[in-house]
Amino acid sequence: MQFISSTDGSSPGADGVTERAFRVGEVPGMFWTPTGANTGLPLVMLGHGGGESARHPGIVARARHYVSTIGVAVAAIDAPGHGERPFTEIVGVERALQTTADWRAVIDALLNEGVASGSIGYWGVSMGGVAGAFLLPEEPRISAAVLGLIGLERLEELAPRITMPLEFLLQWDDELVPHDEGLALFDAFGSVEKTLHANPGKHLEIPAFELESSARFFARHLRTTSSVG
Repeated sequence: MQFISSTDGSSPGADGVTERAFRVGEVPGMFWTPTGANTGLPLVMLGHGGGESARHPGIVARARHYVSTIGVAVAAIDAPGHGERPFTEIVGVERALQTTADWRAVIDALLNEGVASGSIGYWGVSMGGVAGAFLLPEEPRISAAVLGLIGLERLEELAPRITMPLEFLLQWDDELVPHDEGLALFDAFGSVEKTLHANPGKHLEIPAFELESSARFFARHLRTTSSVG
């Protein structure tokens, strides 16, 4: 694992969050930690959506919020064909499988570096949700997850194997994923503890308050100290 650059969390506007770019093999990513607390932290991994990257403003804002409010480390990587990674024609299942392999290599690297503990959560919606659905059954080190904006199609065999505590986000007026498909997927998950968060609105109109809800969820399941009300 190679850390390429770093932004000091004590600088003006950094709000106590240190940001570092990294590379694991050919996989580029970003890593955020509370300044001065850089070892053995619970880890939340963020899976970005289609056309985005680890540096997308929404991913960066979410990462900084989790770091500053619940004291975790946060990592995001560029999916194949996104961000700094070269164009690729692989899509769908093939891309999800490659992303799973990429994430598992990054987890190994972060644990070997000692910058993250074995307490790991995953957040991903839309394309990041599909990637998560493939990753979670293969990665027993992940103990809690937030997924959303995906349906049952092509995930029928994977959903029952997802058994960790889960929050699932569904937009009732989603123009890309019919809500009956989302409900069917939620029903198929094997998790004993699973909570459905269904809100009105289209695919990209998840309410802002769901950010705080996911932070509380990760604080509870990753045993962090939360300042979220």
